[in-house]
Order: sequence, then structure tokens, then C-alpha cells
Amino acid sequence: MARPSSNLAEFREDFAKAKHIAIITGAGVSAESGVPTFRGQGGYWRKWQAQDLATPEAFSRDPSLVWEFYHYRREVMRSKMPNPAHLAIAECESRLSKQGRSVVIITQNIDELHHRAGSKHVYEIHGSLFKTRCMSCGEVKANHKSPICPALEGKGEPDPSAKDARIPVENLPRCERSSCNGLLRPHVVWFGETLDSDILTAVEQELEQCDLCLVVGTSSIVYPAAMFAPQVAVRGVPVAEFNMESTPATMRFK
Repeated sequence: MARPSSNLAEFREDFAKAKHIAIITGAGVSAESGVPTFRGQGGYWRKWQAQDLATPEAFSRDPSLVWEFYHYRREVMRSKMPNPAHLAIAECESRLSKQGRSVVIITQNIDELHHRAGSKHVYEIHGSLFKTRCMSCGEVKANHKSPICPALEGKGEPDPSAKDARIPVENLPRCERSSCNGLLRPHVVWFGETLDSDILTAVEQELEQCDLCLVVGTSSIVYPAAMFAPQVAVRGVPVAEFNMESTPATMRFK
């Protein structure tokens, strides 16, 4: 099988004439900011079991442990800043918008670093660390409190074996809507859950319109995001991959 093209001149031509660019990003784009990836060296799922921390069943079984994990990640993110990749993507969007061209970012990341870098047109398909959803009334709300609730103040990395450290459920983050007070959960897509249908529909529309696709910092193994770039390539649209190493999708791109 032929090696994918690394013809930068050809890429520049495609970029220069593109009117609607879709940029698909994953954990790798935030790695330089010091944000741990999931499966790489030092990744979250090498340290903890995903089924203990990132499933609806885990939250139902032990909401305290799950909230400790997500509060820890929120606090880690407070010391992280957008890196040159985030800033370059935001600048690209800004410059091209002045030329009547559009750039949309479709990210699997929940760290909000694209927003903090200045990107405007961002689809966070897996949600955000800094949004909550009420288990009772369903309200989704931005939440940047530190700590997110008094009971989590000073909590560090969660220890699944420390049962005596569990926080009573009534002291975990609660909905602030009058007469609700329901238990809040992180507004992220957990294993076993489906993506928000409205966001997925909007992303599909963007992918149908785009005339150039960039894949930046993603291993292309998590579905359905893993199929986004290949489905664009099938239409004959140029796809450029920017990763430190080849991924399972590399050979599928034109």
C-alpha cells in the first residue's frame, strides 16, 4: 500500500481554495498543554479503570468517586493554557472568516482549550468539563466554580479503594434552580452513552459541506468520530492528517 502523500505544495493549493474547512481534533492537540491523554503514556485509562469513573453505571453506583475524578480534572485544567496548536487553529478561523471562508472545529476534547484560544465555531461532541447537567430537571449549565462544591475542596486524585472518603450524595454538586436541588453530573459523554443528537446532526451537516478536512491530534479509534474524516474522504474531499505518528485511519485518506 502506498504511503500517504506529504506533498505540502498540494496541501497549500487545497487550503488556498477551500471555502469551508472542517478541523477534527482529539486529545493529542492538548497534549502540549500538559493535558493527559487517555491511552498514551501517563493517560487516564492507564491509571484508572474507565468503568469505575466514566460510565452511567459508575455514577449511579458511586457518584462521589466519579465527581472526585471530574473535579480533579477540572482543577488540573485550571493550570493549563492553550498551546500553539489551539492558537493557530483559532487564528486560522479568524483570518479566513475575514475572507468569507469558514472554519469549524469538531473536537472530542472536553477541556475547552479551543474556546480559550479564541475559536468561535466549536462543536464539543463529547461535552465539556465545565458544564453540568441536572439528573432531575435536565438543565445543562456552564459551571467554572472552583471548587465546584465545598465538599470537594482540596480533593486530589481519586482513590477507588478509599471507601471511607466518600462524600454523602447530598453534599455533591446540586442544581441551583429553585425547587429542584437535583444531583448534578458532568455534562460529558460517558462510555455506553450516545452523542447528543442535535450536535451530531449539526456535525454531519458541516462534514457534508466541507471542501477540506484537517485531522489534528487524534488516534481515530473512538467512534463515531473515527468515521468523520473517512466519510469526507469518500466524497473525494482532501483530508490532511497532522499527528505525531500514523493512526488506523491514515491509509484511508486521499
